[in-house]
This record gives sequence, structure tokens and C-alpha cells, in this order.
Amino acid sequence: MAKTPATPTPSDAPSEGTTVNGVPVGGSGKGRATPTRAEQEAARKRPLVPDTKEAKARARADLNAQREKARIGMAAGDPRYLPARDQGAQRKYVRDFVDAGLHLGEAVMPAMVVVILATFIPIREVQYYSFVALWIFIFFVIGDMVITSIRVKRAVANKFGADKREKGLGWYAAMRTVQMRFLRLPKPQVKIGERPV
Repeated sequence: MAKTPATPTPSDAPSEGTTVNGVPVGGSGKGRATPTRAEQEAARKRPLVPDTKEAKARARADLNAQREKARIGMAAGDPRYLPARDQGAQRKYVRDFVDAGLHLGEAVMPAMVVVILATFIPIREVQYYSFVALWIFIFFVIGDMVITSIRVKRAVANKFGADKREKGLGWYAAMRTVQMRFLRLPKPQVKIGERPV
């Protein structure tokens, strides 16, 4: 008749505080000391991301990449990166309408540079008439801005409907005419003479 193995008696079980191969065995302890309140508060204050030079450099590089992506997207006219001032189909139509033509306002800055250079010429008549010519040119520029504003409003009303035309489109178009073509943002999406339909 086979003998059944004897069940361990309470005296055979490992007692609290005993170790086997350096590992605490038995008992209700968790095998490590409870951290103090100061240690717990220090652990909570520790930043999730290590405050190292590498982490800061990586964050700076990511920010620069995002800014560059936004700059390229805005220049290309991507709606995701356009400010509220440039958002919408009507604003895009106005930009294309202005960019398809040549405007006197684009020459304002070069004209001012010429007048400034003329002031260095020690001839009073040259200085006087250069300023007169600049003011006459500015009056023509203002006239071009007014005409462009009227034409843009009419074109938007014909395309989108007079009752759906947004406010401020005339001023938006006029301000774009005085910017030199290569400095405009968003960049022109149409060639000169390529009127939007």
C-alpha cells in the first residue's frame, strides 16, 4: 500500500522574515521598505520628459520643422496653414484676380528708393521734381487700388452671388496690389493674364 506524502505542518512552512537565495519568502511583507513622504513627493515632481540638453535640442528641432512646414504650406496656399484673413474660396478668387494683372502699386517701393537716391543729388530742381513725380504716381496708385476694388467686388458678386459676397474683399484686393509680386503671401498661384473664371 503506497504511502501518501505527509502534508507540511505549520512548523515546516517558512516563517516570516526567512529568505531563500536572498529573496524574502513567506509572511505578509512586500520585500521592500515603504517610501517616505519626501521620496513620494520628489517622485511626483520629477518631469515626465528628462530635462536634458538632448531633449531640449530635439524639441527645438521639432518646433523648427513644424514652423518650416507651416511657412511652406502658407506660401503654397494650403488652407490648413492659412490665417483666418486668407481663408475661404472668395479670398482665393480675389488673390487670383489680383495676381493675374499688373498693378501700379507694385512699383511704389522702387519709386520711393529712386526718390531717396535723388535727394542725394545736390540740385534743388531734381529733388523738388522727384518728390512731385512721386506724389503724382501715388495718386495713380490710389486710383488703381479703387478700380481694382470695384472690379473685384463685381467679379465676386457674379461668381458667388451678390447676397453671398463677403465683406472686406475690396480692401483685401487693394492691399494685395501694393505688394510686390514676389513678396506676396500666399504666393501667386496664377500667371499674369491668367484670369480666374
